Amino acid sequence: MINVGSPLPEVSFGVLVNGEITNPHTNALFGDKKVVLFAVPGAFTPTCSAAHLPGYITLADKLKAKGIDEIMCVSVNDAFVMDAWKQSANADAVTMLADANATFTKQIGMDMDTGEFGGVRSLRYSMLVNDGIVEAVNIEDPGRFVVSDAQSMLDSL
Repeated sequence: MINVGSPLPEVSFGVLVNGEITNPHTNALFGDKKVVLFAVPGAFTPTCSAAHLPGYITLADKLKAKGIDEIMCVSVNDAFVMDAWKQSANADAVTMLADANATFTKQIGMDMDTGEFGGVRSLRYSMLVNDGIVEAVNIEDPGRFVVSDAQSMLDSL
């Protein structure tokens, strides 16, 4: 599992831009920036849609006032699903990263097998990443939502 001080692995993500899938790499997304990255088990799932994503939308300006350049959300979903979720939640302040085949999630050791729920998914977590290096990581225990929320991240900055 990835630790504080570790670099993020160099992988590509799916991001929908003007209706087209782009595949930016880790370095392009995280290099020379201070980024809050949070992960959810699935777009449109209850806790993710009711609390996790909305918290980061609500606190985006406060996070940016503390020196955060960008807020990103990653999930083991495809780029079209992530964009549809972004649109439905009015999440313009959040860059949605699709990790469709869980490459990133597996490489950082945050994968879990959810069986019939959806197969391989991501654990719920948040990270502070500075120029591609992990400065903080907050991993939720299964079924919990207490350390990876936007308020906890803001309080830690």
